[in-house]
Amino acid sequence: MTSIADRLGTAGSHALGRPITTSEAARLDNYMKLLIKWQRVQRLVGSDDPGWIVENVIVDSLLFARALPAGIRTLCDVGSGAGIPGIPLKIVMPALSVTLVEARQRRASFLATAIRELPLAGCRLMNQRVEELSPALAGTFDAVVMRCAGNPRRLISAVERLVSPGGIVVASGPPTATPLTVGEWLQIHGPGGARRFWIHHVT
Repeated sequence: MTSIADRLGTAGSHALGRPITTSEAARLDNYMKLLIKWQRVQRLVGSDDPGWIVENVIVDSLLFARALPAGIRTLCDVGSGAGIPGIPLKIVMPALSVTLVEARQRRASFLATAIRELPLAGCRLMNQRVEELSPALAGTFDAVVMRCAGNPRRLISAVERLVSPGGIVVASGPPTATPLTVGEWLQIHGPGGARRFWIHHVT
């Protein structure tokens, strides 16, 4: 029987498009354990099953890395929730400066704990709605990422102002592509099949 550690390494490497290092695997495992601990008291994600978390939290998060341009230095995870995708991205891209934006207090409490206990240097939390972020943050991020089930076009006005010229917005998309007036669909193949992402380049 395949262990969770083996599944994490195999599926994570497939999702990321390169081998997961021993250090990265250990930190992703610590993140998973922390998430399971909190999940049993507060419902943060859909399940506390480690296999489910590997597939639906870690793999989904790491697939974002393949949609991001090389060389980005600053990233904002809007509506971060339980740190998806921002925390796994920070673990496998340690030089990246990551800002997690989450308005809901219980989820923000989890994120603050994760930043402190994992620990995640160069990662900060904004316990606010994206619309309430300081104007000083406008144009300061190379990329904004969002894991959402809704129509990404509804969110573009709120997040586009955060991205520097030449930057990118990447959002998880629905299983079926819908017509777009802004941006484009990108399909990335990972463990369990293809995932769809909405990509918008900011000029």
